[in-house]
Amino acid sequence: MRLRVKWLTTASLVGTVLKYIAAAMVVPLAVSFIYMEDVWVFAVSAAATGLLAFALERLDPDPDMGPAEALLLVVVSWLAVALVGTIPYLLAGYGTPSALAHPVNALFESMSGFTTTGATVMGEISTDRHSHALMLWRQLTQWLGGMGIIVLMVAILPELAVNGAQLMKTEAPGPDLQKLTPRITQTARVLWIVYFGFTALLAVLLYALHLGGFAPNMTAYNAVAHAFSTLPTGGFSPEADSIAAFSAAVQWVIIPFMVVAGTNFALFWHLLDGDVRTLLNDPEFRVYAGAIAILTAILATLLYGGGAPPQELGGTTAGNTENALRQAAFQIGSLLNSTGFATSDFAQWDPAAQTLLLFTMFIGGSAGSTGGGIKVIRWIVVIKALRRELFRTARPSAIKPIRLGGYVIDEDVVRGITAFTLLYMVLFGVATVFFVLDSLRVGYELSTLEAMGASIATLGNIGPGFGSLGPFGSYTEFPFETKLMMVFLMWIGRLEIVPVLAVFTGAFWKR
Repeated sequence: MRLRVKWLTTASLVGTVLKYIAAAMVVPLAVSFIYMEDVWVFAVSAAATGLLAFALERLDPDPDMGPAEALLLVVVSWLAVALVGTIPYLLAGYGTPSALAHPVNALFESMSGFTTTGATVMGEISTDRHSHALMLWRQLTQWLGGMGIIVLMVAILPELAVNGAQLMKTEAPGPDLQKLTPRITQTARVLWIVYFGFTALLAVLLYALHLGGFAPNMTAYNAVAHAFSTLPTGGFSPEADSIAAFSAAVQWVIIPFMVVAGTNFALFWHLLDGDVRTLLNDPEFRVYAGAIAILTAILATLLYGGGAPPQELGGTTAGNTENALRQAAFQIGSLLNSTGFATSDFAQWDPAAQTLLLFTMFIGGSAGSTGGGIKVIRWIVVIKALRRELFRTARPSAIKPIRLGGYVIDEDVVRGITAFTLLYMVLFGVATVFFVLDSLRVGYELSTLEAMGASIATLGNIGPGFGSLGPFGSYTEFPFETKLMMVFLMWIGRLEIVPVLAVFTGAFWKR
């Protein structure tokens, strides 16, 4: 049987992708020289990744990529970068009691980073326990994965321009990719320029708070590290207490950037071009902003009324308007678009507040953003489709197309969104049951809420869950089989499920 996919071509291009991952390892290598920690770890990691990339590139010196190879490239590249991303963790943990010394744990941490999930098995998180270079690599993996590794490749590699639109469509979050310029390579560059600009702006603002005396522990290192994980909606932090380790001023500064990260980045390009109307009239952005405002108001009311017990981290919210509003705005802004930062241990909040947060996790960010989850645009279409079915039940002969922003949505798009949402819910349910059964097998106590939180947190690339998996908890104690299932969920969740599953079908490979 002849295959319809030229897998050597894909493998060669995966080598090209890994070449740039090896180049990215120079950043933590430079940091390792500054602090004189783990120099050999990143020198060996960069060399090993570079050699692997060189070997793969030689498999097909003149790659000619078609649609099938483009789809396979996206799917395999994300798995490949996560695999090579384990090398620094394994080398740094070698000969130590660190959890990252185990290959499954290292793969979990790496996949969680590149997919911007933010779940961790690291255990003790601090630059006292792990090197500054390793912690920055952890942050950098999230930044690289946020806007998209393949989008970056399309922006800088001319050989990918022919299939650039399909590559970006496969990788980009959401059902639609807006072409901002006549050439797809220019569109990719625009997206990365906007992404880089917001990252740099946040880093400068955070360090300015430090210089102004408003954030004593927001050093230049911390400012860059947290900018690297805020814009990709990642959630990793070099601090064990996440953003709760910093002042209220830092938290207020980060909130709008989390909202920005969950917004379609194409809208900001229009905004920078002086077109404010496109942003304000965008139906997805209005629903997204409205959902954040409404959910924040509800949660702030619950917290103000005593929905959160007094905590050392986050302080008391009962009767404290500023703190209740800040905690609510931060947690909603963080969990709705899958950032995963926290300023309070919401695993200790009352059931009403936790239920609201669980609901928030299912919404997701906007299409074309770095946010995870189902995405706001899909929920809009699903709700409109349900309304149409009710209307057509009452009037069977009526023809009622689904419109969004004045445009009629193609029926194939409606069916695709409906199928994706259903598949997402099915995977969420199956994963929840699997987590419970596998935990029972090894005698690990896991409540239903914790299992549901772990399922949506990994599939939706959110990170923290509930109970022991709360924002200051860890996934370390899960059995390795469960962790591998979570790695799979993070992988397919970042690539919107369907492309990965399509590669596993016989129809993809057979002529």
